[in-house]
Amino acid sequence: MKKQHRDEKILHELYRRAFARSTPQGDFDSLMENAEINEQGEKVIPYMDYECEEEVLQEVFNSVMKEFRVPVPRRKAFSFHFYLGCSPKTKRKEVN
Repeated sequence: MKKQHRDEKILHELYRRAFARSTPQGDFDSLMENAEINEQGEKVIPYMDYECEEEVLQEVFNSVMKEFRVPVPRRKAFSFHFYLGCSPKTKRKEVN
């Protein structure tokens, strides 16, 4: 499998699992399929309509990295793309 194709598959799986555990629950595959196309020809995903707890996003990220056996040095790049890409917005727990 080519590196670029594998990386896209990993990112797609990260988003799929994050949206499945978000509020409201989302189906990333459907969001991609039904996304509007902007002027630059890019799909527009309404990711700001969804939120997910910080710990849940970290759990999703760690499990996908482990499952796909992503080397530790490469995880930083995936983290950058995942958190700053179209993942659900991060919901922090309130501290009382």
